[in-house]
Amino acid sequence: MQVKNETMPRPEVAQAFFSDADHGPMVMVNLLKFKEKATYPDGRDPDLSGRDAYNRYGEAVVACLAAVGGHVVYSGPVTGLMLGEVDELWDAVALAWYPGPQAMLQMVASPDYQAIEVHRHAGLAGQLNIRTRAPS
Repeated sequence: MQVKNETMPRPEVAQAFFSDADHGPMVMVNLLKFKEKATYPDGRDPDLSGRDAYNRYGEAVVACLAAVGGHVVYSGPVTGLMLGEVDELWDAVALAWYPGPQAMLQMVASPDYQAIEVHRHAGLAGQLNIRTRAPS
């Protein structure tokens, strides 16, 4: 199995993901890998860790999730691997519940979300997003 962390979905993947009209409530599993140092486009906070920049995003995204009927289920550090093998562990995992893919699309298109996304990009080296079907 090949694992490739990314920071943005490829257009064809996003199109297929968000056009899935049959998918109801979901939990997104976010496996997160942080940059050693945050990299803001305007050069601010050059000594800030990538984790701390991402935490700015994480604190603010709670309100964005709530605005579309979602919520954080869990967020915490990855502390070990018991089964399987990867070259490098992710730094953290976050689980977010959404009423469905369209709610996530609505969230990422909102001005409030777009205003905080700079922290996500500044701190994130890459991630995996895994959609799971959630009970209603």
